[in-house]
Amino acid sequence: MRGILRFGSRTILFYIIGAVVVGLVAGYAVISAPDSPKFQSEEGILDLTQVHVVENPLKLKGDWEFYWQELLSPEDIQIRSARDGNHVRWISIPSSWLGYRLDGQQLNGTGFATFQVVIKLSEQDRNERLALRLPTIFHAYKLWVNGELLAEVGVVGQDKSSVTPQLATKLVFFQPESDRVELVMQVANFHHNRGGITKYIELGGSDALTVRTNLKIAAEMFITASLLVIGVYHLLLFMLRRKDRAPLYFGLFTLLFGIRSLLVGELMITQLWPAFPWGLQFKLEYLILCSGGYIITMYFDCIFPNYVSRWFRLGTRIVTGAFCIVVAVTPALIYSKMLLIIGVMIVLHMVYLMVGLVHAAVWRREGALIFLLVSVVALFSVVNDFLYYNEWSPIGNTSPLGLLVFTIAQMMLLSSRFTRVATNEERIARELQEANNKLTEMNTNLEQTVMERTHALSAAHDDLRTSYDRLLHSEQGRKKLLAYITHDLRMPLSSMLGYVEAVQDRVKPERNEQYLKYIQDNTIRINRMIEELSFLSHLETGQVSYRMESVHVTHFLRRFYEQYELVVRDAELDFRLDYSEMEDQGANSPVVEMDTQRLEQALFNLVSNAMKFTSRGGLVRIALAVDEVNDNRYAILSVQDSGTGIPPDQLEQIFDRNYRYDRPGVDKGIEGSGLGLAICREIVQAHAGTVRAESDGKTGAIFYVSLPCK
Repeated sequence: MRGILRFGSRTILFYIIGAVVVGLVAGYAVISAPDSPKFQSEEGILDLTQVHVVENPLKLKGDWEFYWQELLSPEDIQIRSARDGNHVRWISIPSSWLGYRLDGQQLNGTGFATFQVVIKLSEQDRNERLALRLPTIFHAYKLWVNGELLAEVGVVGQDKSSVTPQLATKLVFFQPESDRVELVMQVANFHHNRGGITKYIELGGSDALTVRTNLKIAAEMFITASLLVIGVYHLLLFMLRRKDRAPLYFGLFTLLFGIRSLLVGELMITQLWPAFPWGLQFKLEYLILCSGGYIITMYFDCIFPNYVSRWFRLGTRIVTGAFCIVVAVTPALIYSKMLLIIGVMIVLHMVYLMVGLVHAAVWRREGALIFLLVSVVALFSVVNDFLYYNEWSPIGNTSPLGLLVFTIAQMMLLSSRFTRVATNEERIARELQEANNKLTEMNTNLEQTVMERTHALSAAHDDLRTSYDRLLHSEQGRKKLLAYITHDLRMPLSSMLGYVEAVQDRVKPERNEQYLKYIQDNTIRINRMIEELSFLSHLETGQVSYRMESVHVTHFLRRFYEQYELVVRDAELDFRLDYSEMEDQGANSPVVEMDTQRLEQALFNLVSNAMKFTSRGGLVRIALAVDEVNDNRYAILSVQDSGTGIPPDQLEQIFDRNYRYDRPGVDKGIEGSGLGLAICREIVQAHAGTVRAESDGKTGAIFYVSLPCK
């Protein structure tokens, strides 16, 4: 393959030129096969008495009767002719009524009209079954043949709101039964720049036209399927190897124009999907046309880099984006006027690229000559299409055929590139494998040495990491402790300093004893606060160790109650323990993994807090319950007091460090540090548990400690 495609091979050059010439001749022969002798209607009469249309289908052309801004049925036309005589205007078909001069004024592309032509048949055709092949007519129409309604595409109306546009090709059959065939067609267009019968209507035998139509559909299906398969294949190829973007742009170009071939010609999209929206069909066709030039430019830049200037790429991107935005946001009536401008833009793209291809061919770049030759074929087919859709060329839709020739040539070029790349990669892989084998032999001992030293370094690194973590925890604890001391001790120290100065200055000598008592109490309070701050900082930095063991919660609570019963009762409070329900469970009583010393400290903080905020004669109650959540058992320890309660809006804050709530009407006794509940939460969380409080702000508070059971 590489030898065949190599530049400089005269054999392949002759093959390409021959294939292009044969392809063009064959395509022209298929697309524009010679018709029967040309016949043209004059003043609405087409004389076909000298031709056998059953065997020689022909395209209807010439003068048709033209009733502008009127939707007339065959009966209406007969009544008007009998009443007013012959006051008819004529219009040449096929052509748009855009620009037609009527009463000294040129018509625009929108409006509605009625067309009529009378066909005189030969004796051979009178009793034959005939057919009419109807092209796409902008944008809705009705067709009567000898007074019988045979075709209706869309909904015809006299304004935009009453017209339903639709695009479709049709093949209708009828039996003449006489030597005269009258065709009446109503056409309405309010959605496109050009309205009217702009393409040839073919008349012939039913069998001949059916065969011709099926051949055209088969040819378009072959071309469309080829383009779609090639496009999808190259997109998949790009997905497997994304380094080269040439298959991406080539696959997009081929896939998009394969989709476009469904939207033009025989309109296979409407045959496969009759309800396909015409507006979407038109937008897709124009968007593909607008983006085609940019995509092929990017593909050319991937194949032959440095031949497309940066300014041309930027200008192409801007112009293409502008056209696509206009097509996307405007109705077909507006953007269909830009068809000629879009065609000029695409032709300029191709001409610019062909100039670059000439330079690449002169510098003997691989594939440049093939690219240039098939680009000429694609250029002529695209130019012919634009001329045809602007009613300037008699040759029909040729761009799918030209694009297929272009696509096949590009596929061969990309295949050659991939083959060369794969061969180079195989050669490089072999060389690398040989070098790797030698290096493997040389590095066997080195790898062993490196592995041993790596293990030693890893062990040293682990030791350093452990030491560093310990040092980090210690440093974090030191910083937190320093921050706590700085924050929490400033107020009592300031207060003590004030009392000392009052004693020194003898402000009130009679109160010196009271001032000294305040200093002593604050000193005790500061000492206790320092201990609690130190312990809390160790808790928060994970420096407190826990000795966990399985403990029956009922036994733990009984020991705790017995240990602190006298302390609570000395405060003139009623102290109760309630776990009667758990005693009945026996062996099923809850067991929790806990550090009894730490958990006892947390529970005492709750009891101490309850004692502090409960007046003499009040109640402090400890209870135990078991709850199940999602098949997991939890031991619920609760501490309840009969104080004045905690406002509900402060329940979430009481576990924060330094938070203190002084309940009104309660004898303060010993002032707290605000750290007890924070310490309690840290200890409970270390046991995988939770702590929360409930209170209505009036009748005491309840603290719940939830611990998972084994």
